Amino acid sequence: MADTLIVNAELINEGRSFHADLRIRDGRIAAIAPQLAARDGETVVDAAGQWLLPGVIDAQVHFREPGMEYKGGLDTEPAAAVAGGVTSYLDMPNTKPPTLDNAALEDKYHRAAGRSRANFGFYFGASNDNLENIRRIDPKTTPGLKIFMGASTGNMLVDDPKTLEAMFAHCPTPIITHCEDTPMIEAAMAAARARYGDAIPVDQHPLIRSREACMASTRLALGLARRHGTSLHVLHITTAEEIALFDAAPLVDATGRRKQITAETCVHFLHFARVDYGRLGNLIKCNPAVKEASDRAALLRAIADDRVDVLATDHAPHTWEEKQQPYASAPSGLPLVQDFLVCALQKVADGHFSLPQLVQKICHGPAQRFDIAQRGFLREGYFADLTLVDPKGGTSPSRARALAKCGWTPFEGERFDARVAATFVNGELAWDGQRLIGAPLGQRLSFAR
Repeated sequence: MADTLIVNAELINEGRSFHADLRIRDGRIAAIAPQLAARDGETVVDAAGQWLLPGVIDAQVHFREPGMEYKGGLDTEPAAAVAGGVTSYLDMPNTKPPTLDNAALEDKYHRAAGRSRANFGFYFGASNDNLENIRRIDPKTTPGLKIFMGASTGNMLVDDPKTLEAMFAHCPTPIITHCEDTPMIEAAMAAARARYGDAIPVDQHPLIRSREACMASTRLALGLARRHGTSLHVLHITTAEEIALFDAAPLVDATGRRKQITAETCVHFLHFARVDYGRLGNLIKCNPAVKEASDRAALLRAIADDRVDVLATDHAPHTWEEKQQPYASAPSGLPLVQDFLVCALQKVADGHFSLPQLVQKICHGPAQRFDIAQRGFLREGYFADLTLVDPKGGTSPSRARALAKCGWTPFEGERFDARVAATFVNGELAWDGQRLIGAPLGQRLSFAR
């Protein structure tokens, strides 16, 4: 491996910003200190005052392999991730076949090895009939168990009360939930069809997949977790009402104790609101739905006050042609991973929260919440997963620059202030600000449990 010395950087790490140099040796962070002297054979990178962050960890993606490689794969989507400063990702289990047993889990790790440019971890999935497989999960092999407590792909809606009780009581890993109440959604969809027929306007999406459906399911998950003492992480919160259910406190307190119940939201919920359906239509159709501007404002505040513990993407690529279908037929999901960081940094520039607070939500927080070993921080001895950001470099998302296989972006025509100037994965330069560099070097993530 090449040894690299990054000089004149502004490091953003563990709640503070400071000027220092950083040395990479054998894929690890070997030293962090002011004015490190270059050694023979080292490649010197002059950051010229740019921000050096721990490599971003996207804790919620759908990279579509196996079974839907026409949308994306474990080669194409990690390439987009690295171009966006994301060095590690946690991928969801609703593939074809779904990840419902150890064989399917290990198959995904095998598929990613040697092909993924970013480091990878894969969630185990839940169904109404795989409880025994869940009991046998090795906690060191997966970040957690994903339970769809709302409509999902195939056999992955868990709606049997006894099964849910048993999962919350006996799962050996954190439980990660998608919370929407399916009967409420189905009733609202039936009412919309009765009113509009086959021409349901897309701006009805947040009424069909309503705040009431989110609240009912989230309350159920929280009640189960409190009853059984479960480690619970609730995904993609979209409403002000849900946010109020979570504690405003650091993920890890001063004594080192971690929250038992945590919340996540996604970058598109910080950026879009219901008014944007008129402009973007199905391009921002996702589950749960983008809701009101007042919900967006509440979520932005929740990043700052620590009610939200993790910020992710829920990157879910679909083809352009699929998204052009009528509302009821168009699939839900957005390709976001390439512009995740620059979009989130724009919220820092706009004054909603600080840069160290953002780094906590996208770097430290995912590593802490899911016990990811030796990543997510700028610490000597840790893997050298690094993201260098030019805060004034500018990014203009477009179809022409999109690296996700679907080839489009919901941010088309917008401009963000910052630019990802370089991404290092396991100590090696993987993105130089303009192009992908070298071979895929992503590694299987380890979970320190």
